[in-house]
Order: sequence, then C-alpha cells, then structure tokens
Amino acid sequence: RPFVETVGKSHHLGLNEWRVMLVLASHPIVHAQDVVSHTGLDKMTVSRALAGLERDGRLIRREDGSDRRRALLELTAAGRRVYEQVGVLGKARERQLFASVGEAEQARLARTLDKLIGNLLRDERAD
Repeated sequence: RPFVETVGKSHHLGLNEWRVMLVLASHPIVHAQDVVSHTGLDKMTVSRALAGLERDGRLIRREDGSDRRRALLELTAAGRRVYEQVGVLGKARERQLFASVGEAEQARLARTLDKLIGNLLRDERAD
C-alpha cells in the first residue's frame, strides 16, 4: 500500500508493474515466462503488468527470431528512466528501514532469507 500511495501514484506505476520492471532491468531481454519465474507472480498478473507497461510506453515487445510464438521483452528508454527514478526512491526507503539494523543483523537476515528461498525453490522443483 505505501508503494501505491506514494511512488506508484507519482509515477503512474502499479506494484506488479514495478516488480516486472525490476526483472526487465536486471535481465535486459527476456520472455514473459522468465518474468513469471523471476517474480513468482502468476501468468495473468504478469500479462496485465506487461500490458500496462507497454501501454505507457515503458516496454517494447520484439519478435523472437528463434520462436515466433514468444516475444522478447525489453524496457524502453522511458521505462529505464522510470526504473532509475523509482530505484532512487526505493534505495532511500531501504536506508531508512535499515537505519537501526546493524551490519551483522542484516547479514544474518540475508542468510535466513536465502535459506527460506532455497527451501521454497526445492519444494517447487519437487512438485
């Protein structure tokens, strides 16, 4: 809710669109299925987020020469600008949230989260 009320409103960006942008920024050219895998969002949610980004000129779909059924997704220059602007705000918020948490505590939290994510991934592969 805080994202939508602050950053989202000022940049006309939904939380799921932001999550998709994070993937597209760190994996410059991907397929929609890759976005689903990296975000953990369902296909329909990713599809809606991609449509919104494309409608707002933040995403371009290009034909995949090796598989015409799949499109390659990439942020446009406008999309990269929004990503950078929102990223600055996100980093400031992160600094604020972790201001009273020491480095050792942050490292312990990171290790714990890595373990939890590892457990989830193992469970998904087992299914």
